[in-house]
Amino acid sequence: MQEDLKKQIDIAWKSKKKRFTDETKRIVFQTISKLDSGEIRVAQSTEEGWKMNEWIKKAILMYFSIREMKTYELGPLEFHDKIPIKSEYNKKDVRVVPHAIARYGSYLSKGVILMPSYVNIGAYIGHNTMIDTWATVGSCAQIGSRVHVSGGVGIGGVLEPLQAVPVIIEDDVFIGSRCIVVEGVHVEKEAVLGAGVILTGSTKIIDVTGPFSLEIRGRIPSRSVVIPGTYPKNFPSGIYQVPCALIIGKRKESTDKKTSLNETLREYSLSV
Repeated sequence: MQEDLKKQIDIAWKSKKKRFTDETKRIVFQTISKLDSGEIRVAQSTEEGWKMNEWIKKAILMYFSIREMKTYELGPLEFHDKIPIKSEYNKKDVRVVPHAIARYGSYLSKGVILMPSYVNIGAYIGHNTMIDTWATVGSCAQIGSRVHVSGGVGIGGVLEPLQAVPVIIEDDVFIGSRCIVVEGVHVEKEAVLGAGVILTGSTKIIDVTGPFSLEIRGRIPSRSVVIPGTYPKNFPSGIYQVPCALIIGKRKESTDKKTSLNETLREYSLSV
C-alpha cells in the first residue's frame, strides 16, 4: 500500500497537469491522513541509519497547493489557513494546554504533553515527550520518546529542498531553554543540551573532554552534555569570538533516565 502511494505521488509530482486532478487529490489527502495518524513518517530509523522519505515531503507540498484557504473557529479564536488544526486529543491520550497548536499532518504519540507551543505539519513526536511553553517544532522534525523540549526552544523545519534531512532528536534527550536546533542537526539518544545552545549545520561542535579537542558538525553524540561556547576567528577587521557548542562530559548510563538526568544537571551546573 505504501509503495503504491509512493509511486503515485512521484508520478503526480513530475506532471503539473496531474497535480490537480481528483485522483491526485485523493492520493495526497490519503497520504497526509496516514502522516497524521503516524502510519507513515517523513524520516525513520533503520539499521543503516535514518532514512528520508522524500515522497512524503512531495505530498505535503502538493497538499499546500491543493488546499483552499478556510476560516476555522475555535471558541472565540479564529484562524484563516489552508491546513486544519488537529483535534480529538482525548482519543489520542494527549494533553494539550491552551494555547498549544498542532497542525493536521503532524503526529503526536500517546502521553505527549503540549504546553502553549506549536507543532507543524510533518513533525513526529514520540511517546511521553513534553513540548514546553513557547517551543516550536518545525515541519518534518522527528522527535523521539521521553524527550523534554524546554521553554522557548526552536526546532527547525524543512520541506525544501526535498533531499534535505530534517532535524532528528532521538529518545530521552533533554533540550534546555532557548536552544535552537536547525538545518538537519541530529541529536542522538540521551544527550543533554544546556540552555542557549545553538546548533546549525555549520556550527562547530567541539568535544573538550580529552587532552585534545575533537571537532564535529551536524551531530551530537549519544549521552553528550553540551553547553554554548565561543572560539576565536580571524576576520579582515580583526579577531572575533564566534559561537560554537562544547561537549563537556557524558551523561551516565542509568536504567532510571530521570535520576540520570537530574544528576547530570547538578554535576555540570547546567542552566535549563
